[in-house]
Amino acid sequence: MKFVYPGGLKKALTFSYDDGQIYDRRLTEIFRANGLKATFHLNSERLDPDRGNDTFVGVKELKEIYAGHEIACHGLQHRNPAQLSDQQLLLEIYEDRKNLERMTGEMIQGMSYAYGIFNEKIIDTAKTVGIKYSRTVNSTGGFHTPTDFLQWNPTCHHADPRLNELADTFLNIPDYIELPLMYVWGHSFEFDRSNNWELIEQFAEKMANKDDIWYATNMQIYNYLTATRSVEISADGYSMYNPTIVTLWMSTAKGLITLEPGETKYIGEH
Repeated sequence: MKFVYPGGLKKALTFSYDDGQIYDRRLTEIFRANGLKATFHLNSERLDPDRGNDTFVGVKELKEIYAGHEIACHGLQHRNPAQLSDQQLLLEIYEDRKNLERMTGEMIQGMSYAYGIFNEKIIDTAKTVGIKYSRTVNSTGGFHTPTDFLQWNPTCHHADPRLNELADTFLNIPDYIELPLMYVWGHSFEFDRSNNWELIEQFAEKMANKDDIWYATNMQIYNYLTATRSVEISADGYSMYNPTIVTLWMSTAKGLITLEPGETKYIGEH
């Protein structure tokens, strides 16, 4: 028996993009047109163009731009977290979360570290204010799921010269690899600055419409993987109990089976 993604899908693909600049308008449409999902990490005090920040999206358009995607934290003002006092750091994360929840009407529990900077104090502060996961900028070049969601290392940046090679490896990854995940990150303004929107357009088209890939936001990935890690197993290994609210999918010798929330099921194999 091994866990698979919802619907029995073997692989998962997710993206995240930082800062909330106006170029997210085009990027979200590219993703939406190809059935892809992403998480967008925003600095809430930079968002309103009425404040003169016309390079950032406006509060009133958040729901339209990011429909079908996830909004998450990136710090109130995108300040360097390592340079902040304990109180400033708390406010930088907590106030960003509160603002984004007020702006969207959604619960916000994800984050990416501003400037990619994090340490034990920053991680502990994020946990204290209810952040469940936070992305780093430390690319792995691999497809393993994170061992620590508060140090979630992506596969690669979209400008990584290995991007297409990694995509081909991911698309053809062996079935014995359990829950492979490809995670691409970046900033949408980079496409405009480098005049290379075709990079993400071609990649999106390449990865779209695959019948074995789960296209998910960061939080959807977090929730599902956390649920798989919460399953309780009988002493003999033949029965499993799902204490979560998430339906889990497993591949067994008898085929695909589900483990519903609150369900105990006899699996019949180790």
